[in-house]
Formats: sequence, structure tokens, C-alpha cells
Amino acid sequence: MRGCGCRLVWVLVLWLAWLGPATGGEEKDGEVVVEEKEEEEEEEEDLSDELGEEDGVLVLHEHNFARALSEHRLLLVEFYAPWCGHCQRLAPAFAQAAAALRKESSPARLGKVDATAQVALANEFGVTSYPTLKLFRDGNRTHPLAYTGPMDAEGIARWMRRRVGPSAALLQDPGTATAFIGSRDLVVVGFFKDLKSEAAQVFYEVAREVVDMPFGIAKAPELFQAYGLSADTVCLFKKFDEGRTDFPVDPERGLDVAELTRLLRVHSLELVMEFTNETSNQIFGAKVPHHILLFLNESSSGQLALRDGFRAAAGAFRGEVLFVVVDVTGYGAQVLPFFGLTPADAPTLRLVKMANNRKYRMEQEAFSDTAIRTFIRAVLDGTVKPHLLSAEPPEGWDTRPVKVLVGKTFEQVAFDETKNVFVKFYAPWCSHCQAMAADWEELGERYKDHEDIIIAELDATANELENITILGFPTLHYFPAGPGRKMVEYKSARDLETFSKFLENGGTLPEEPPVAPETPENSTGSEEPSARGTAGSRDEL
Repeated sequence: MRGCGCRLVWVLVLWLAWLGPATGGEEKDGEVVVEEKEEEEEEEEDLSDELGEEDGVLVLHEHNFARALSEHRLLLVEFYAPWCGHCQRLAPAFAQAAAALRKESSPARLGKVDATAQVALANEFGVTSYPTLKLFRDGNRTHPLAYTGPMDAEGIARWMRRRVGPSAALLQDPGTATAFIGSRDLVVVGFFKDLKSEAAQVFYEVAREVVDMPFGIAKAPELFQAYGLSADTVCLFKKFDEGRTDFPVDPERGLDVAELTRLLRVHSLELVMEFTNETSNQIFGAKVPHHILLFLNESSSGQLALRDGFRAAAGAFRGEVLFVVVDVTGYGAQVLPFFGLTPADAPTLRLVKMANNRKYRMEQEAFSDTAIRTFIRAVLDGTVKPHLLSAEPPEGWDTRPVKVLVGKTFEQVAFDETKNVFVKFYAPWCSHCQAMAADWEELGERYKDHEDIIIAELDATANELENITILGFPTLHYFPAGPGRKMVEYKSARDLETFSKFLENGGTLPEEPPVAPETPENSTGSEEPSARGTAGSRDEL
């Protein structure tokens, strides 16, 4: 899983609210005080086309950008914001990757652009979030390639290496092939009779992107014979489970980049995964649409034996359902609150639909392979209702200025046809929610005596709703009075006065002023953009 871009879908407790903007210089009357001499020196530096460096990374701006492209055949550029926490965390890894490539005398270089200062460059390359990484090839300024690799030093370096030379090693004889296949727990070898064929080119393209697996390619007839092949085939060799999985090339359809990538991701995972710190990224990076989790106390031999039936059921659902064992006394204890579980609840099973985060509970006490398969089929067929979490209503929940809703009370309040209900869906750990809390409380105070307006909030990490999926925090929904169970998502500025205007206008803001780009000074509820989202986005699930 890449950097911060992607939050783990069901591991809420592992999500962190990123740090706020980095502190800047000394301020006076709202303006940063700097010496005039420093400003002059900086201006002179900016006007030069000299290529300066910081920690081995080229420092780029509009006056030296063209020179950098002309002097470096492969240039990976990070567009960053100095105040962005994601950028700050990426900086050491980016510098380490640059150093590794320099040590190898690679023609690939890394550079960086302060997108908040170099606005013209940011606009030219469509930069709308931080950090954004783009690869420039052979001086081509008009069609940079979006970076798709991991956001760590080794991942960045590997991604660049795959673009410097052949993305797959040529295996010319059985000895070379045997050594390559035995070199790692997981390797991919493409057997193609014509290395210039369209299918082979697709294979090379996949190899450039899937940088966490070594790729080899072979065309020698003796290698086809040695591995029992008669036609073009991609083989995944692994030192676990079945040992080898073949993906024959369809003579008519050939190979598809997305499909081959998906198949390699799915089959590179063990049939049953243990949820650990080391495997969590693999689990969520596989993009399997459903996960089934067996929660066990692995110190109990009786519970440990349940894994046999779990494994026996897994083979029939490969690629459709990912089977994961979670030790409730180990690393997996961190995910228990998200499922409303405690270690005492083990053993138990939950199936999660990753698209909408719906969870399903298997009611049987005996977790045999037959019972597990029957349960999964019923969920996939839509005959099992989701298991929805709900906290208990706190005492006095409906007497406070801000009503505290839970799953059990949501329907009766939100869809009361005589009330206009404004609800904040939040996560306790979310820094954006915390920053908005005071305004929300004041909003409740302002409207506590209005008979037809209710201000409410719901902890969406502890309460789930059947027909409403929360995709980020905070999410604000307005439920207008009247029949029809209507719902309007509030997407405007998150401050007390704008909230009030919205309510006074019956759930609309007729003439919203344009919203300025998010910065630490004018933020309206989001401290900084998500790693792969739009600037100013809320914490994403």
C-alpha cells in the first residue's frame, strides 16, 4: 500500500490524523518578518538556471526546470507544500532513494518543486494535491508519467530502476532460470516465443509497475520444455501454497495490463493470511472485494485448530474473498474496536464488503469448512443482512444542545418528518473533527430553542447505518423535514456562520462565494490534503 494515500479500510485504530502545518518563521502583525537581504538573495537564486541540491535532490523552480529536463533523461519530480505533513514524512525516503540511484550511477535523478511557491509549474502540471510525483522522460515536458509506486525509499528506487533498463531479466538457459526462480519467495516469469509480441510488451509494462516482485522473461524452447509449457504463459513461482500458478496467454485476447496485475496480486498472497504488521499492506493492496476474518486467541490450542476448516474453505473463493486470521492477543488486537469486539469474543467470524464497509457475522458456533462456505455464499447472494454496530445511547443524549445519536436512535431522530436535522458524522481520533467541535457545539447552543431544527452528531466508528455509508470524516448530512426520507450532503465551508446561513435558508446556500485553495491560514476544516486526494479533503476512510 502506498504511503499515506491509502488508509486501511477496516483498521480504524491504525489511522492517524496527520500533523498540522509545519511552523514557519517569526510573525508580526500577521506577516512573516524576513531580512531584505535574504529576500534579495532568494530572488537572485530563483532567477538563475543553476541546478542546486538538497540532500541529493535537485531543487527546481521555473527558471531551472527546463535545464533539468534537458540534462537528465529520467527525472522524477516531487511537487510538495512545505506545511504538508505527508510531504514532510516523504522527504527522508525521497532523499534516500536519490542517494541510492546516485550510488549506482543511474541516469535517473530526483527533483523537487515547492508547488506553493512555484505556482506556474504547479498549474502547468495539474498539481492539486501534495505530494504529487511525476516522471519526466527524455526532456518531454508535455506528457509526464504519474508515479504509481510505493512511497518509501526502496520502493521509489525500484520503480525508477524498472524504467532505466529492462523491467524483466532475460533468462537464457535452465541454470539461469533455476537460480532466478529460487532467489526469492515470489517471482514472475513470462514465457514468450516472440519477445517483441504484443503480449510480451504488456508483460514488460506490468513488470515496470509491480516493483515488489522480480520479473524474468524467457523465449528459449528448452525453457518452455523444462517447465512443461507449449504456449505463451505467465508463471508465478512461490515458495508457499501450491508453489506455482500459471496464467496462459489467450491467443485471441492476448494479455491485459490491469487483469494480469490483478491476478498476480491476488495469487501472490497466501491462501490464508495472518494479519500482522508485515502483511497488512499486502492484504489491503490486493484489492480483493471481500475479506473474511477469523478472530482467534492463538494461545488456545482449541481455537487454533479452527484454522483447518477455515483454510479448507478458502480455495473456492480465491480472488473473490480474502481469508485472514486475526490473533486477538497479538497485533490483531488493534482492529477489535472497529468490529465492536473484545478478546473474549474469540473465536468469531466476520465478513467485510470492502466497497461499502458492511460487516456480516456468522452465527454458527461450529466453524467447519462447509458452514463457512455456506455463510459466504449467502452473503454474496444477498440473503444475509449486515451486522450493524451501535453504541448504547448515553444518558441525557436528547436533552443536550447537540443530540448524541447512536445506531439505535438515528432513524427516529434523523427521519422525524417534523424536524430539520443537521448531523455531523465524526471519528474521535480525526483532527479535522476535533477542530470543528467548538463550532458545532456553539451551533447546537444557537438552535437549541428552535422547535423544528435539531443539531446532532454520531460517532461513525462505533455506529453503523444500513443505508448510509460514511466515506470520510467529518461528513455532514442535512435531513429536511417532511416525507420521503430526504438527505442532503453539506459540502460548503465548515464554520459557525456558514452553518447558520445554511440552516436559515432551509438547507441551501444560494450564492456561495468561491472557496480559496486550502492553506494553513485559510483552512475551513481540513488541516491538510490527504496523500492522494484533493487539497483540502477530509480524512478519508
